[in-house]
Amino acid sequence: MLKKVVLVTGSSSGIGRATILKFAKEGYDVVINYHHNEASANALKEMVEKQYNIDAMVIKADVSSEDEVKTMIKTIVDKYSKLDVLVNNAGIVFDRSFEEITVEEFKRTLDVDVLGTFIVSREASKYMPNGSAIVNVSSTNGTKTISPECLDYNIAKIGVQSLTRDLAYQFRPNIRVNAIAPGWVDTKMNKDLPKDYIESENEKIYLSRFAKPEEIANTIFFLASEEASYINGEIINIDGGY
Repeated sequence: MLKKVVLVTGSSSGIGRATILKFAKEGYDVVINYHHNEASANALKEMVEKQYNIDAMVIKADVSSEDEVKTMIKTIVDKYSKLDVLVNNAGIVFDRSFEEITVEEFKRTLDVDVLGTFIVSREASKYMPNGSAIVNVSSTNGTKTISPECLDYNIAKIGVQSLTRDLAYQFRPNIRVNAIAPGWVDTKMNKDLPKDYIESENEKIYLSRFAKPEEIANTIFFLASEEASYINGEIINIDGGY
């Protein structure tokens, strides 16, 4: 029996890496997509193949490039003949103030976070069998957080949520599409935040801490699994209470 196959975009680190580890642990063959960090992607491939006895593939692709995405999906299908789960995790943010962010930076955020989600979903869906699932990674920045210093990211994550609902309708009834909206997550990107700022944010979180990447990955896996077979078109907040 063929193993199920999952593609996680932007999966060389952070939430994406934790998601690859979760699916590998559950017996999926995994496709690790990266744009910059080749060494981390290859190290992750080696780890999951050795530890979980599954097959892993590493593919470099900019998700905002239609040509690169088409090549990535073709490479996956040539090897596995299908794709059972897609996790659109790739995303960027520039963290510039309203006055400082450039038009080019703003466009780049939208290109990767929103356009990338659209392109990968459109191309992957052509090879996803009935009963497949797509999980998009949004953010509480797209639901209830006001932060003008990353308004490009806020708008992009709102776009991902809107796209999620539209894709759930577009792909009905064969492919379920849901999104998660994490709050603060203990990733490398957030480790450089000022200590007093982290402490003040923890005070706002009912659980008094940032999420672990593994906790986010667990929810992604749940939404992609048969345990969530009647959840579709939803945005699930994962913020510990905020």
